[in-house]
Amino acid sequence: MSRTVSYTLTLLDTHAGGDISRIVLGGVADIPGANVRSRMEVLRDDADGLRRLLLEEPYGRPDMSVDLIVPASDAAAEMGYIIMEVMGYPIYSGSNTICTATALLESGLVAKREGRQQFMLESPAGLVTIEAEVRDNVVRSITCGGLPSYVETYNATISVPDLGYIRYSIVYSGGFYAVVDAAALGFDLVRAERDRLAECAYAIVEAIQAQDSPRHYSLGDVGPLPFVHFAGPVSTISDGHYRSPSATYVHPGVICRSTTGTGTSARLALMQHEGRLDLGDTLETVSLGGSAFTGCITGVTQEGERMVVANTITGRAFVLSRSEIIVNQDDPLVCHEAFDLLETPSAR
Repeated sequence: MSRTVSYTLTLLDTHAGGDISRIVLGGVADIPGANVRSRMEVLRDDADGLRRLLLEEPYGRPDMSVDLIVPASDAAAEMGYIIMEVMGYPIYSGSNTICTATALLESGLVAKREGRQQFMLESPAGLVTIEAEVRDNVVRSITCGGLPSYVETYNATISVPDLGYIRYSIVYSGGFYAVVDAAALGFDLVRAERDRLAECAYAIVEAIQAQDSPRHYSLGDVGPLPFVHFAGPVSTISDGHYRSPSATYVHPGVICRSTTGTGTSARLALMQHEGRLDLGDTLETVSLGGSAFTGCITGVTQEGERMVVANTITGRAFVLSRSEIIVNQDDPLVCHEAFDLLETPSAR
């Protein structure tokens, strides 16, 4: 009689601004690598099964993200984490960082203290400083460092099938973004436009990828441009504080429910380039559903020909569920390539 083999994964599901991040706390075998970045590269290049398992049916969906908790290689960091999305393995994500930091605090893997506390996490992009605000034993907000961001291409024009000529700027903020003016494309940035925004952004990304392969000025090739950020009109909240409706797209086909941390960082860099934001100014980006992240410019430095913007992103994550999922080796719908990544299974 053959045995049914099953694996167990321990998860904590969260969301920040509506974007769901599934935090994997246990059940995955050790991944080789000298640091978090090299472990991420092992998954990306040789072992993509875990990402597919948790983002595809029957366990997930493509508009979710997965964050795998791994040991940190840097003694300054409490933990490490690897980000997995429909587009692959981004080296950084603001919303995923906010969710991961919250999950670590709420699960007790990082000790939670009342008031404000700081600690470090190790992302594939390197060390990230986290500032958490805890009130009544609940994580009320997370502020994390955004990646240094800069404008690669400003106010370019491209012909897009069915859309005509559009203007865009390319900004790096952890991945390359095409930032476009939402109103110029006929959008008010309301929830009912989600499908049309996705179709429009898909066409824009396909056109840019066919024509342009931007390279990071120091990192070199960081992959093809996967993001579009729809920028709405900017209003003044108070002196140095601004607000803008926004929407972020991830290729292929996903309009994020939040404005995303890297999308907000891209807007900060673009508006600084245009002389509309200065050191210490903040921009609150507001999603189609009304959730918001707040970005702040914390520094501006010259790197060759580019002005590079240091920034922080502030948002809040909520815990949705704590669960264990059972992955059955006999199930034809699951990604069987993931089995080699999971801890020794039970058998019955």
